[in-house]
Amino acid sequence: MRIVLLGPPGAGKGTQAKELVTKHGIVQLSTGDMLRAAVAAGTPVGLKAKDIMARGDLVPDEIVVAIVSDRIGQPDAKRGFILDGFPRTVPQAAALDRMLAKKGLSLDAVVELKVDPDILVRRIANRVEQMKLRGESLRPDDNPEVLKQRLAAYAAQTAPLVEYYRGQGSLRSIDGMASIEDVASAIGRALADAAFRRVSARKADRGARNSSSGRKRVGRKAVGSKKPAKKVVKRAKAAARRKPSSKASRTKAGRTKSASRRSVRNRQKSNKAVRSPRLTK
Repeated sequence: MRIVLLGPPGAGKGTQAKELVTKHGIVQLSTGDMLRAAVAAGTPVGLKAKDIMARGDLVPDEIVVAIVSDRIGQPDAKRGFILDGFPRTVPQAAALDRMLAKKGLSLDAVVELKVDPDILVRRIANRVEQMKLRGESLRPDDNPEVLKQRLAAYAAQTAPLVEYYRGQGSLRSIDGMASIEDVASAIGRALADAAFRRVSARKADRGARNSSSGRKRVGRKAVGSKKPAKKVVKRAKAAARRKPSSKASRTKAGRTKSASRRSVRNRQKSNKAVRSPRLTK
């Protein structure tokens, strides 16, 4: 099972990804984790990413896709994976599709967690106040203003992915504002529906290929069938009785004409023998 999780910051992607990992035995892949692992392992792609990151530049899409390609080729990803945080843009999605196609793979579903941005901002504001009252330290992203900026970035860059995957027919939209249990159940139903549609599409594709392969009924049997085409045979026999072939007609007429000539010659010889008997001394 190969899944992409889409949703703005605070939508609960991480929580739902853990549920899917536990339920289906697949791995959760984060681009940040994969980049750091590739750099630490010193892989060729990781070394390229390290040099780019050292310069303070953004890692190009082709490097990120190459790192994802290396990661999903590892044994623990054979059963499937969840991509969280990638792709972020339509070009990245197109590059991911091309990479998977080269491996003979494709995404099984793209799950979008739909949330209300205003509610998310209020939630983070309430959480920050509660953390302050408890005297807990705040993280840099525990800030309503920072969240607003991240939501705006998501709307500008990542939201177009929704239309991209909707056009492919792989998008499944879920109400991310429901409880964790309800969201997990909705995702389960969406994945089951995606699997059913995928199987149905494969069957329809096989049927279309079979029909377009030109299975014609010829001779005594229909090609691709174990039983004779009885109707075809009957029609052929009836047509043969009604209208013999021109070649057969010519052959029969030729035989009749030759026989007639031989009969005439025989009668002529017989008459000559009667009119001219042999004289004897």
